[in-house]
Amino acid sequence: MLDDLDLFVAIVDAGSLSAAAGRLRMPAPTLTRRLQALEARLGCKLLSRSARRLAPTNEGWQYYERCKPLLAALRQETASLDGTLNRVEGVVRLLAPLSMANDMLVPVWASLLREHPRLRLELKLSNSLDDLYSGMADLALRVGEQSDASLRQRRLGEVRTILTASPAYLAAHGAPERPADLAAHRLLLAEPFERWKLRRRDSGEEAAWPAEPGLLANDMLLTRRLAEGGAGIAVSPLSICHRQLADGRLVRVLEEWEIATRPVYAVWPERRALPARVRAVLDALLEFSEDLPQLRG
Repeated sequence: MLDDLDLFVAIVDAGSLSAAAGRLRMPAPTLTRRLQALEARLGCKLLSRSARRLAPTNEGWQYYERCKPLLAALRQETASLDGTLNRVEGVVRLLAPLSMANDMLVPVWASLLREHPRLRLELKLSNSLDDLYSGMADLALRVGEQSDASLRQRRLGEVRTILTASPAYLAAHGAPERPADLAAHRLLLAEPFERWKLRRRDSGEEAAWPAEPGLLANDMLLTRRLAEGGAGIAVSPLSICHRQLADGRLVRVLEEWEIATRPVYAVWPERRALPARVRAVLDALLEFSEDLPQLRG
């Protein structure tokens, strides 16, 4: 309907069907058929045609005067929207796990803010997907398999989860040699690892946690920091303890045993096309994670 109204305005502006057909690069018979179809839908004649002239009827003038400014405004808004969608500017609302966003991914946020000065990031550090479903967020990072068919996804990699402790703690309490030995130690666990199993890499043998944790939190950074301070043995994703392992603040415990790796995905609603600003964030995450050792199983 809008296309046909635009076509009608073009005919009036051109002054004739043949001139309008030339401007629109459309065969004159096609133009005539579409005009007749529009008149049939509206239930009135829009143009009075004779051998010598073409002029709008009274109804035609009314439609012309009302439609022309509306169509011009629509074209202007469409052009403005197209420009916005193709520029890396504006707000991107992103959901991400606190421990990952506040540690491993800090260089991504810094790079995006440096390279795109007109971009604004709003990071909500949470594991909830509610804001994504409600349209209050553009993108989310999630750990674990994603089975929701209403979400599109790109895999960023996978995280390994290990047991760590400080050298001082192990010097004072001894290093466990088998999973059963953990019962004699203070375990520092963070959700969702309170009920996961250990698995031996070489044989696939599994062992359940031998004791209740000495501390259970909903923040993995907290348990890692407590382990650094010698408070116990922490269960930590490699993505948040790799620096501490590299500089010796933490060491691995039971190196042959680990929790099964978990995939990391960027997800967004299936129904939503990604504007340039969101695509820039997704591309930065994909590029950063491509060769990141912490996301390689």
